[in-house]
Amino acid sequence: MGDPFGEGYPADGETPVHSVAMSAFRIDATAVSNTQFATFIDATGYRTESEVYGTSAVFHLAVQAGTQDILGTASGTPWWLNVRGADWAHPAGRLSFWEDIPDHPVVQVSHTDALAYCAWAGRALPTEAQWEYSARGGLAQARYPWGNELHGIAADGTTVHHCNIWQGTFPTENTGDDGHLTTAPVRTFGPNGHGLFQTSGNVWEWCSDWFLPKYYKSCQDLGTVADPPGPTIGRGRVMRGGSYLCHESYCNRYRLAARSSNSPESASGNLGFRTVAP
Repeated sequence: MGDPFGEGYPADGETPVHSVAMSAFRIDATAVSNTQFATFIDATGYRTESEVYGTSAVFHLAVQAGTQDILGTASGTPWWLNVRGADWAHPAGRLSFWEDIPDHPVVQVSHTDALAYCAWAGRALPTEAQWEYSARGGLAQARYPWGNELHGIAADGTTVHHCNIWQGTFPTENTGDDGHLTTAPVRTFGPNGHGLFQTSGNVWEWCSDWFLPKYYKSCQDLGTVADPPGPTIGRGRVMRGGSYLCHESYCNRYRLAARSSNSPESASGNLGFRTVAP
């Protein structure tokens, strides 16, 4: 695990590279889709935290809501708007509907919401180690699930996109060269060597671990660690994989070693999850 290229953010604790041994497990090929999450809601009547709070974060170019529903911007990140009525069923605001994008990943779900889905489905959120092992698809120490170069080149000289991230000037202009302004269907682009789709880009994915940047150093000190559960404390829960908003100028975290975090009650239009089972 970890960043062998030395290009990660120091504050994220992507180093040192260290050895991990994994017990067998199964993992979803894709992030949980809107259709799958709707089945859970129909079966349980569960209300997500965004529904309870009444608002959630939507990227400014994606908002589908009346002006009266836009309540302000996030401190330090003015491209995030606090939108009344934004939730998993209305991911961009009250004028958006999950039924229009049933095969896209569910978003606007908190860590707590993801755990509720897992409890219903008899599954769990992946540990950070399970996530990275799966995301790599068998490519040891590669930068991305497909290799070390971000883009491919087709026979006619055109650019081949392997993931859904930001193209253009963040956060004002997305050229949409990869075909998507926001989320893409969960089976867009090719799978990695383990059969997983979109472990780079599209949506961030919750992991079970607490986020503690110095945790990798403690693992290295122990030698090869078997099934690391993550730290017992941290500043939020781990998110992995990056999202459609990631760009090298702002958030170069669609690399396989990249890590980030958010508070467990947080939700946004670019954050989802996938699940695991023994």
